[in-house]
Order: sequence, then C-alpha cells, then structure tokens
Amino acid sequence: MSAVPIIIGVADVINRSTKVEDAKEPAELMHQAILDAVKDTGSPKLELLKSSIDSIDAVNTWTWPYPDLPGLLAQKLGVNPSHKHISIHGGNQPGFLFDEAARRISKGQTKVAVVTGGEALASLGAFAAAGKLPPPGWSESAAEVSGVPSPTTRDLGSDLGALHDIGAPIHIYPLYENGYRAYRKQSISDNHKESTKIYGDFAKIAEKHPYAWNFGKRITEETIGTISKKNRMICFPYPLLMNAFNNINLAGAVILTSTEFAKELGVPESKWIYALGGAGTQDSTYFWLRPNYYSSPAITQSLDAALRVSNLSTADIDLYDLYSCFPIVPKIAGHHLGLDVLNPSKPITVLGGLTSFGGAGNNYSMHAITEMTRRIRAGKGSTGLILANGGSATYEHAICISKQPRPTGSSYPASPPLPEFTEVAGPPVDETPEGEAVIETYTVSFHRSGEPELAYVVGRLTKNNSRFVANNGDEHTLNLLCSTSDEPIGKIGWVSCDKAGEKGAAGRCYFTLQKKDLSRL
Repeated sequence: MSAVPIIIGVADVINRSTKVEDAKEPAELMHQAILDAVKDTGSPKLELLKSSIDSIDAVNTWTWPYPDLPGLLAQKLGVNPSHKHISIHGGNQPGFLFDEAARRISKGQTKVAVVTGGEALASLGAFAAAGKLPPPGWSESAAEVSGVPSPTTRDLGSDLGALHDIGAPIHIYPLYENGYRAYRKQSISDNHKESTKIYGDFAKIAEKHPYAWNFGKRITEETIGTISKKNRMICFPYPLLMNAFNNINLAGAVILTSTEFAKELGVPESKWIYALGGAGTQDSTYFWLRPNYYSSPAITQSLDAALRVSNLSTADIDLYDLYSCFPIVPKIAGHHLGLDVLNPSKPITVLGGLTSFGGAGNNYSMHAITEMTRRIRAGKGSTGLILANGGSATYEHAICISKQPRPTGSSYPASPPLPEFTEVAGPPVDETPEGEAVIETYTVSFHRSGEPELAYVVGRLTKNNSRFVANNGDEHTLNLLCSTSDEPIGKIGWVSCDKAGEKGAAGRCYFTLQKKDLSRL
C-alpha cells in the first residue's frame, strides 16, 4: 500500500533590516527556515527527523547564483540526501516542487522531504547602493553578481517581442488586463476601480501578517488607485502599487513525510496537514502565439485538474491563495472558480499579494503553503487551494491541502494529470504586416516623469485576421492609447514596418490610428 504524504512542519523567516551589517544571504535564511520548520513539527525526536531528511528541493533564487544550493543547504544541515534539486525560475515552482515531493513520498521514494526557497533582494540592493558587489562573506557563487535583478531591466532576447521592446512581465500582464477588460465590456474607469478594490483588500491582509514586508503599514485603496510621483504609472493600466514588489528578505520551508513515519517521529496529529493533489501546465512562452488575451488555458486547466485529482469541488474549498503579481491573475482565476473577486465570501489570498506581502522572487507561494497550513491547523478552514503562477502568465501549478485525508482512491495521484505544455493554437502571425488593422490588445510604458514612453500593440490585419506586434507610429496614437475613458481595443488603424534589418530579419513595425502615408516607416 502506498504511503500517505502530509505536511508536518512549516516556517517563515524574515530579515526586515536593509542595513549592510545586518544582511543575511538567501541560503542562510533558508537554512534557518528549515531548522524552524523542524521544530514546528513538535516531534520529540528532532535528531531522528533531521537525520532522516533524504530530499531537498530548493526554489531557484533571484538574489544569488549558487552553484549547488541544495548541496549547500544539505551541508549546513549536516545531512546527505539522495534527492537534491534546484528548480528552474518561475513563481509556479513552489507548487510544483511540493506536488512532486508529495508524490515521491507516496511511492516510497522519499522518507522526509524539505521544500524551501528564499530571497535577500533588499539586502543585495543595500550592498549595491554601498558599492559592495559581490557582497563580502556570502557563499561562493558561480558567476559575478553585478547588480540587483529587476523585471524592468531584464534582457528581452532577440525575438519578435524583443524587436519591439516588449517581453517582460510588466508588459505582458497589462496586455491581458486590457484584453480582459474589453472582453467583459468593462469601462477603463470601472476596471481601475476593480483592481484598486482587490489590491486594497489584499493590503489590509498583509498589514496584519507578521511575515509581510508591509506588516503594520497601512496602504489605502485611495493610495493604490491614485497616480502620483510615488505611485507612477508603469505600464498602462497598472501604477506601481499594482506591480509585484520584490525587494524583500524572506525565506520559507515546508517539511513533508508519510503518516507512518510521522507516527514514528511522534509528530502530533494536530500538526498533520494532508497533501491531496496538484496539477500544472504552461501556455506558450511567446505571448504573440497565445490564443487570446482574455483567458489563460494554463490557469484554468491547472485549477480544474488540481481539484479533480484531489476529489474536490470549489464548494469544498475554505481557503484560497490566488497568485497576484498583477491584478489580472486573481481576476482570471477567481472568475473561473466562480468567486466574486470584489466581495469574495472567502478571501482569495491568505498573504496579501505580491505587492503588499512581498514578491519573494519565485518563492511567494511557498509562504502561501506555510500560512495556509497554519490556518488549517488553527481550525480557520479545513481545505485550501493555492495557485502558483510564473513567467508572464506562462507557468501554472495549483495544489490542494486539507485537514482531512483524500476521501477515495490512492494516497496521492501517481502521475501529473496534465502535460507540461498545453498547446492551444492562436491565430497566424505576420511578422511583416502591412495595411488596415484592428487593435486586439495593447499597453503603454511610461517614463519616470509620468509621460508616456512607448506603446505596444497586438493587432489583427483586417484582410486575413493575422496577428502582429507593433509600436506606436506617432505621438497622436501614443496619446490615444493612454486614454482613461475611450476604449482603444477594436479601433481600426494602419500598420507598416521598417525594411528588413540585418541578416534579412524583419524590421520593427508601427501602428497608427491616423490614416497617412507610412512609407517612411
């Protein structure tokens, strides 16, 4: 008979200081979180528990390029696990690693699994400001660190998106927000109010959460919704306080084992939280190949499959944490689950979101697992669902945990219920579009001064419905795309491209809402 996987220990560690002399590197924070999670089990046999750790999974950290992070953690713990793994980058990874660890336990391949992750981007920023990079005393790295990672400065590569200076999450999620708004026939004003209300409610939760970066800080709806110097527009329609905040020092850890070994360790059953099941998949890495900008097949399929393999329906879920790097993710996920995201009968986050709780790099959802475990133990709900999202609404993983074991079937799903990649075809793409066209979705980036900088348009050619990517062809179009009252999506304009670039590559394309000669472009 297969083993039944359970959570027996959880912990979070926060270093609120941003002083260089107080800095702790990610591995140190993770090590402390693991030790605290071991204590959290309540086992009277802590040395046996610690020595039985035979699996360490670490979420890849943005802060520091460790050559062997799981190995370093094993060394710090004084253990020699047979399974050591570091994830790829992606906010879905806490859910994925948790799901896989539970599956290995159920198959008898792992006795005690540690899943951990952490960031020290606030400390790294302090070192950068002091001109001390790499930070003295931090573990040996595989590469020189020259600055603090930022979603606004990442290398976009050399594809169709990069040709038009678009590809970072700050660009792509707004494409979905605008597309979803138009699909729902929602006004720009009402859409902004909706996002402001959701993030205002999230801020109230983070304000009271002891591990939130904004613990004790009051951020009002008015502050979130008002464009100002401190809350400048980043990419329309999102001001700064609707973007994930990653400059934090946070780590979390979860310890899983089987019910059988938990009994041997003397872990009180009040600490047991059952892993029920999980599911994940991904949409196309390239945003221009996706089917539309008002839905996410990866999000909806991951949620549905996680519930199905856990033998649950939405009526069974008491607690949610829906990933919220930008408002569009909890909107799409929440609406699919039948939740009222403005006035949910059950909160759709237990943390407060990536703006107010803190983005935690790839590791945000690890903290959702730890917090949801604590809430279920405390009787504040029996069953919870966590959606972990990564990339630009690219990678998804949902997991379900509960105070009660799986009601039927095996102790845990024997294999992932979804393929790694979900192929949902989009329209044909024209990289050298010419002629009359309609706006499918768009966003606009802004200078620090608050002035619009560049528009990014995804559109369709009226002659054959092929999709294209373009920038604004003139200031008039740029300004129209910044409207807070007049819906640009569906408007007809014209697109043309530069002549082919080096080595025959297609040139940059331009869209205008003014009918004029574009031969100069």
